[in-house]
Amino acid sequence: MLIAQILAGKGSDVISTRPEASVAEVASLLKEKRIGAVVVTDADGQLCGIISERDLARGLANHGAKLLDMKVARLMTANVVTCSPDDGLATLMQQMTDGRFRHLPVVKDDKLIGIISIGDVVKHRLKELEAETHMLQDYIHGNA
Repeated sequence: MLIAQILAGKGSDVISTRPEASVAEVASLLKEKRIGAVVVTDADGQLCGIISERDLARGLANHGAKLLDMKVARLMTANVVTCSPDDGLATLMQQMTDGRFRHLPVVKDDKLIGIISIGDVVKHRLKELEAETHMLQDYIHGNA
């Protein structure tokens, strides 16, 4: 299974913000869109970071209430790990596990084309397992 197939099913909409946005704006965006991370893009639309709920939690612990007025650029992860639409699901799961992150921007030809979350991965794996279960049941009952 390729990442491109997951993107085809979920869509390629990516919620983004700018490095000069406030952390308060990002917190509102996360709440409004019911998502766990926002990619950060520059004026040309190039990926330059990612900011997640975990970043906000760490920022709150480190900076207290001042966090809300801080700029995203100060809190975001600038060294973003990405994946390709041609990467396999096993590779993606390993990257997420090893890096201990839950969101991976999908990049093709240096352009951001989507984002995959751990929720997307779990949803897809559950569908695969359900299909395998049905195939095995059909085989056992002679319906194959």
